[in-house]
This record gives sequence, structure tokens and C-alpha cells, in this order.
Amino acid sequence: MARIIPLSEGSFTVDATKRFSPFKAGVDNLQDRPHGSLLVEIQPFLVITDRDYILFDTGLGFRNPDGVLQIHQHLIDHGINPMEITKVLMSHLHKDHSGGVSAADPVTGERTLTFPGATYYVNNEEMLYAMEHAGKSYLAEDIVLLQQRDNVVFTTGNGTIDGYIHYELTGGHCPYHQVFLVDDGEDKVFFGGDVAPQISQMKSRFVAKYDYDGKRSMELRQEFLERGKQEGWTFLFYHDTKEPTAKF
Repeated sequence: MARIIPLSEGSFTVDATKRFSPFKAGVDNLQDRPHGSLLVEIQPFLVITDRDYILFDTGLGFRNPDGVLQIHQHLIDHGINPMEITKVLMSHLHKDHSGGVSAADPVTGERTLTFPGATYYVNNEEMLYAMEHAGKSYLAEDIVLLQQRDNVVFTTGNGTIDGYIHYELTGGHCPYHQVFLVDDGEDKVFFGGDVAPQISQMKSRFVAKYDYDGKRSMELRQEFLERGKQEGWTFLFYHDTKEPTAKF
């Protein structure tokens, strides 16, 4: 039986500048944020199977007031040593998903991968695209180490990891976005990254302006919803402020 632990870093608004500003429900007002701001959760997931501690995306890479990486603290709070993570599966490399890929030591400034015991899985073309388009959405300093370490597997197209984790190149949100389905024989857990980021988007047909190919993303959400219904998937929603997981 797979165990799912949402690792929420909180709610944020993001505007055209691609800056993520913390948002407290009941305190902050969305109307006070720049025009067109979106309210999103930043929510990596840990999925524990018989074989692995799998992390889906890595959050913003922020530290708490004590200087500890948020994502490490969340794991520790759930009784998980960050060094126990065996796989880090990256849907894509936008900074709100990859900020926690690596971190600079607050004292020495030396940058290391935040999960040195894990194997990172990253789409090869997404890596190249991210480095070519570094700027607002892609932060080169967070991800460049992926090209320099030997515990990184670069995927292309569709495939399977260890016989039970399936990855699929989707495009849609960005040209080389990928999604993952963990099928351990008992449970099917689906992580759609930013192609299936919120439960409301699964239920309505709309083309998002912030997608590279909004029409493709809309079609993918419909496809995944149907497949998920038929096969009993548990969906993980990275950006949903209310419902981290759902079955349809």
C-alpha cells in the first residue's frame, strides 16, 4: 500500500514577473496583489512504496527561519530523514518545482544536491531547454548541478523506471513536461505536475494562458481524467490550495 505525504510549502500568488509571494488565507486579499495574480499552493509529494521513498518535484527551495530547507523540515516533521529519499522525479524544471533540487550552504556558499542519496530523473530535452531559457521561469543556479552529477538519469520520451514507475512526455505546460504513474500492483498514484495541477482544472475545460500549449494541456487533462477514472488512480495536485489528492 503506497503512503502519500503532501509536503506543502504554503500558498503563494504569482504574477507576470513570475515572483512567488506568500499568501495567508484570512489575512491577505487577492485583490491587493498585482492584476492577473494566480493563487497556488506549492506542494511537492512524498510517496512511500515497498521499494522506494519517491519525491515528486522539489518546491521553491526556501529555508525556514532556522535556516533549514523547508522541504527537509517537512520530511523530518513526518519522521523521514531527507537522506532516505531514493528517487526524485521531476515533472519539469520551472523554479517553483525545482528550487529545492540543490542548495547553497549558508556558510560556505558551496552548492550541493539536496537529496544526495537519491537518483534524480529529469527529462533530457527539458534540461537543455531550461539552460537555454534561463531567466524568469528557469533558474540556472538551482539546476545546473544536475548536469554535473552521476546520480541523475536523463529520460527521453516515455518509459519505465524499475518496472513500476511509468513516465510519459506530455509537453503542454512547457515543451518537455513529463508526468509519472506509480503502479506498485496495489495502488496507482499519478503525478501530473503542471499539466494536472489543480482539481478544479480537471473538472472544467479551459485553455490556460500560462501554458506553452494551453490546448494540449486541456486535452491531456481530459485524457488523464478518463484514464484515472477507469484505472482508479489517486491524483496528486501540486498547486491545489484545498485538495492535495483526489480519486475520481
